[in-house]
Amino acid sequence: MTSGTGSADGSKADETDGDTRKARDTAVSERRFRFLVAGYAVSSYGTFLNMVALNLFVYETTGRALAMGLFMAVRLASGFVAGLVVGGLLARFSAKSIMLWANVGQGAVMLVLILAPDGMLTGALMAVSVVIGACGTLFMVALRSSIPEMVGEDRRAWANSLSITGRSLAMVAGFASAGVVVSLVGYTAAFLVDMATFVACAVTVALLPIAGGKGAGGSAPEAPEAPEAPEGSEGSERSGDSGDSGAGKDASAAKSGRRRRPVAFLALAAAPGMGLMVALRGVDAFGSSSHNAALPIYSTSLDASNPAVFVSAFWCVWALGNIGAQQVIQQYAQRTGRSVGALGFGYGTVVMSAAFIAAFAGFPLAVTAVIALIAGAADGLTEVAYTSHLQTLPATLRGHAFGLSATFENLGFGVGMILVAAALDRFSPLAVVGWSHGAAIVVAVVFLLRVAGVRRAERTGLRKEEAVEGRPDRGDRDGAEVSRG
Repeated sequence: MTSGTGSADGSKADETDGDTRKARDTAVSERRFRFLVAGYAVSSYGTFLNMVALNLFVYETTGRALAMGLFMAVRLASGFVAGLVVGGLLARFSAKSIMLWANVGQGAVMLVLILAPDGMLTGALMAVSVVIGACGTLFMVALRSSIPEMVGEDRRAWANSLSITGRSLAMVAGFASAGVVVSLVGYTAAFLVDMATFVACAVTVALLPIAGGKGAGGSAPEAPEAPEAPEGSEGSERSGDSGDSGAGKDASAAKSGRRRRPVAFLALAAAPGMGLMVALRGVDAFGSSSHNAALPIYSTSLDASNPAVFVSAFWCVWALGNIGAQQVIQQYAQRTGRSVGALGFGYGTVVMSAAFIAAFAGFPLAVTAVIALIAGAADGLTEVAYTSHLQTLPATLRGHAFGLSATFENLGFGVGMILVAAALDRFSPLAVVGWSHGAAIVVAVVFLLRVAGVRRAERTGLRKEEAVEGRPDRGDRDGAEVSRG
């Protein structure tokens, strides 16, 4: 009896020590991640600053609007290619090294632009376009695919929301200050500030221990987490279905050469509806190109003397909605321990696309401000839901899935910019945005129907399983007649 009591007391003490140690480790990992997000926000500010400053510089240097389009096309094409190869890089190198050198590369190419003589400016600008586009995608994929290892599976929704909040704040600050920085201190100073932001992020990454990458494409782990089937928020944390072992086997087979399909496409087949979800993300990027291109034109029609006012105000209100949604999502994740799920992504895409269409409908400014707030909140919801969903894939496939997703997004946005620019010459902003975001709504509805179908199939399967357990000798019946006495 005495030994039994001592054993129980010892077990309780061990459990207490274990809980304390786990809480301490969680607090440390979250503190480190906050520092990483701070560095990421600083570099994001530089990204949005140079998005404005570089476009203005290209136009001033070449005197041709076509050059600006070419600059953006090269940037998007570089991101497209980087998305195809980043999964393989994460299988060979650590996420920390990829994030570090992505920032070093962007800082270095900005220095090249600053020091380039006048005769080499065009070549330097093209180099900037290639490096910024590729390294931006490399950093983003490395960060997002490694979040589960950095903070734990149960905290990924919180981490995603925090990183998106940092980027949204950086976007507002970058867009709002770009014109002031360029007009007051000139392009060279703006490029120096830009370079400094990348250096600051590189130093942050170098100082922090960051997990993830390096062998993600290796053999399957002994018990990889099951990919999240898009059944909705209720099941976003469930695992153990047949997709789990299938994903691991596919990854292992891809490594050993027994399968011919690229690992990235194995990732899309790892869970029901994953490929459709990534495709919807690409169509959503196509829709995003329409409102980005149409906003300056619509703003000019409202106030030709000062068109920048409406654009700046719209994005500021949009960011407020986005940040507000992140706070709600963080509270929800902390209270329930669950992510918003695939349903949140589908419904969020519908609401966001509808809000962007309504923003060009000519409503009074106060109503448009509310619409922009809703668009920002829905955009924040879709971003967290989508990222959290892909993070449920096993580490063997996660980097490839995020890389392929980045490729689809760059492709959708790039093709959209070309088609939208041509369409805006003949049609109104409302019509162009309506068609583009309308396509996203249609695909989102198809995705939601797919989610509903998966959920019905799961419920049917559970009912059949319960029937078999109730009457092993009558597995063909639904169990309704089984006596519980």
